[in-house]
Amino acid sequence: MTFHEPMSDNPDCGLDAAAYVLGALEPDEAEEFRRHLEQCAVCRDEVGSLRHVVDALPMAAPQYPVPRGLRRRVLGLARRKPRQAPPSARASPARRRMGVPSLPALAGTLAAVIAAVVVAVLASGGSPGARVIQASTGNAELRITGGRGELIVHALPQPPAGQIYEVWLVHPNHPPAPTSALFGVTTAGQADVGVPGELNGVSEVLVTPEPAGGTRVPTHTPVIVARLD
Repeated sequence: MTFHEPMSDNPDCGLDAAAYVLGALEPDEAEEFRRHLEQCAVCRDEVGSLRHVVDALPMAAPQYPVPRGLRRRVLGLARRKPRQAPPSARASPARRRMGVPSLPALAGTLAAVIAAVVVAVLASGGSPGARVIQASTGNAELRITGGRGELIVHALPQPPAGQIYEVWLVHPNHPPAPTSALFGVTTAGQADVGVPGELNGVSEVLVTPEPAGGTRVPTHTPVIVARLD
């Protein structure tokens, strides 16, 4: 998508604000939207208003551990939703060609996503028995259920150009062992990463920035350290 048209005179200006605040834009789209914000007061106001709502959402309902992989499933469902605006939507011709959803379509998609989250959490019973470990280094938590782990990352900077974050498992008296978990973060620095393998006998879960494709031996200081023992 592109943001080159003068949206300050466009009644649909701000349609991408919700996706931006939720961290749902692709990295190149988010960067382009940030440049657009420097020149568009309409979108700046929309982003400012939406941030208050997003910040309040986590406290709007009882807090339960999220079932493993739920975020990935929900985002996958949202991406599969048709992005064409309905004929009645007041979208500009350029935006209709780009397939950007109208406000009603976006609201409907967000409502479906929220409903899916609520149903899944209720059906899981709040994932009883989950163990939550706050990382001793880095803003993250490790959720363990039945020996399987999920790393929930917050406010982690984007990895340097040409690098990616890699997850490592440490057993007592052994060097860190690489896993297949390689990940990036959203524009808000968030990620939901399934930790491969069983965590029984693991003393630490580490995250380091590494060259794209991962490495067999850590080459950087861990930015996240979650100690299990």
